[in-house]
Amino acid sequence: MVPSYARKYLFAFLTFMALLVVWQLFSFSQTEREANEVYQQYFQKNYKIFSVHLPDTLSFAGEAVPLNEFDIRERLDREILVNTYWQSNTLLFHKRAYQWFPIIEPILKKEGVPEDFKYLAVIESGLMQVVSPSGATGFWQILKSTGEHYGLEVSKDVDERYHIEKATVAACDYLKEAYELFGNWTLAAASYNMGMNGLSKQLNRQRVDNYYDLYLNSETERYVFRIVAVKEILSNPQKYGFYLRKQDLYPPLKTFEVAVDTSISDLAAFAKQQGINYKLLKIFNPWLRQTNLNNSSQKVYNIKLPEKGFIEHDNLLEAAGVRENDEVYKLDVQEMKEELAQNILHLVKNGETVSSLAKKYKVSEKDLRTINHLGDTDVITENQKIIIPNTITE
Repeated sequence: MVPSYARKYLFAFLTFMALLVVWQLFSFSQTEREANEVYQQYFQKNYKIFSVHLPDTLSFAGEAVPLNEFDIRERLDREILVNTYWQSNTLLFHKRAYQWFPIIEPILKKEGVPEDFKYLAVIESGLMQVVSPSGATGFWQILKSTGEHYGLEVSKDVDERYHIEKATVAACDYLKEAYELFGNWTLAAASYNMGMNGLSKQLNRQRVDNYYDLYLNSETERYVFRIVAVKEILSNPQKYGFYLRKQDLYPPLKTFEVAVDTSISDLAAFAKQQGINYKLLKIFNPWLRQTNLNNSSQKVYNIKLPEKGFIEHDNLLEAAGVRENDEVYKLDVQEMKEELAQNILHLVKNGETVSSLAKKYKVSEKDLRTINHLGDTDVITENQKIIIPNTITE
């Protein structure tokens, strides 16, 4: 049996331990609460997301977007915001557009289709040779039956939906047919998403003749607005916070063609004969779908090869030539230097010293004292405003 004095000591000890635990929990809770409050204040001070100001006027293929209608503004606002704040994706749009638009633009012009339709290819595929769950393929996301209808070869060995030039011509043929049917390019663009028959039924059922007056499935309702938003952002990158230098962009491809009217039993061996490897052959000719080309009909195929010196040039953009709209990608370096040269104002926290601030901002203690009119022995105090000199040199 435990003596009574021992029970008293045990009770006192347990009581002390319990109080210690409670105190530690309270103390930790207080510390954590204070840390969370500081964190939240810091977050609110430094993290900012701005709403995007919509332009007063916008157009697609020469046809005005009715921005005076509230639902139209909201639908456009959605797509502008999505493409502004999905930065990685939109940066890739800029980079790839610089590479592929020089190929797409002349074809659109030759075929009599407005240049704005190059942005349709951007929203369809991101300018990548992708395949959708429904089997739509290539930059222009063309279905097998649609491709064959507009003259593309789609076989085991060759799939011209991957052929950028031929697929662009096929897309133009579709769009021109849709324009003839609907009488305007905006409806032609919408039909590219839901089909001419589907769009015609909705126009007749709803008794309207304008895309912006239609009530459609969510994908087609967004479709033209996505095109318009991408056009606006890619045409005015800095307005939406995208700063790209020419060297950041993907260079336009410089190639020449070799005509082939026979079968090729081994494309890797063929590539080697042309002075390149199989990888490059497939990059420049993604429409070649096998490791060989079975050409029993002796059809003439034009196979692209890179121009000499293009692949390993020190400056790919220089090798590829200059585009007319390079002004879009010119950055004002002097303006950047002036902004960087602006001094920083620091509010001193408890425990900070001139020495610790100099180390933190990577400036000399002498410069820090000079710009703040501090003597060699002067100390700084909490909540004092200290100017941090810029470190940009000419």
